[in-house]
Amino acid sequence: MGSYQVDREQWARLSINEQMGNIGSEVGRAIKARRAGKEGRVQGAIDRALDLFDATTEVLVARKSYRVREVLRAREEFLRLFYDGTFDDDADNIERYFMWFACAARARHAA
Repeated sequence: MGSYQVDREQWARLSINEQMGNIGSEVGRAIKARRAGKEGRVQGAIDRALDLFDATTEVLVARKSYRVREVLRAREEFLRLFYDGTFDDDADNIERYFMWFACAARARHAA
């Protein structure tokens, strides 16, 4: 993994929807870069997404949250997308999954 690492204390202050929405931004960047054939950018976005997945998992484990399994499953599906040859079939579905979190986070801030 690259030198990027999110500030864990600041990350822990975000809601799960904000965390997953931010992860979704990196997921989207990785997908966009893959579609554009920019493999260097793909790996950078994958590295950043994995760091965010790890940071979220750490927060959820510390809080003894039931959502740990969901986040780990989302991480697994994200990696499968890039390494198991299912990119064309599943990229849109994974982006859509993360978009719901971003929408929920925005709705909360708008209220």
